[in-house]
Amino acid sequence: MSLFLFASACLFISSLYGSIAYSEEIKKIMSIEAYDQLNTVPNTFLIDVRTKAEYQYVGHPTNAYHFPYMLLSEKLIMNGEKYEYMTLKNKSFLSEIAKAFKKTDNLLILSRDGVISALAAKELSNEGFKNVFDIKDGFEGSEFPTYEDETLNKYYRQLANRYKVYGYLQRRHYGWQFWGLPWTYEMNTKYLYPPDLKALGK
Repeated sequence: MSLFLFASACLFISSLYGSIAYSEEIKKIMSIEAYDQLNTVPNTFLIDVRTKAEYQYVGHPTNAYHFPYMLLSEKLIMNGEKYEYMTLKNKSFLSEIAKAFKKTDNLLILSRDGVISALAAKELSNEGFKNVFDIKDGFEGSEFPTYEDETLNKYYRQLANRYKVYGYLQRRHYGWQFWGLPWTYEMNTKYLYPPDLKALGK
């Protein structure tokens, strides 16, 4: 019986540390921390995983490599009460990243508000990349107000909507732009998505 208990305890500890090790692989950081790493840690690269339209027309961090996690289709769909173009998963995302970066590089993953970057970071970690960081506040930040507690989130959004609070559902709190970090509209071929450059014969 004692041997069984010992084995069970070892299994529990192993699974516990295994889950901790996995959670430590993907570290969530703020934009300002990501910018600090870019300036202080060797072999650190910023990867913008937003769509091509966002990268070009909304702007992007200076020197951010573009590897879109999702691609826009021409199909228009209804999402809640809003129309939007349907997005499709970029099937070449992992393979293109693997061509450009080493598994030991520090990869800082950026999306609009931290939602897509979390998905991309998880896939990269599962693919064997050792140092993946999810920039949780993204390029634009989350819609205001946003709380991790869904009950509070719903409550404060109802109040904000009821009293027509300025900035309701706008992205104006946190994010790369909010911190005043360097960003641009310039499309530098050094950082553009490799398959797009190949299509241009570059």
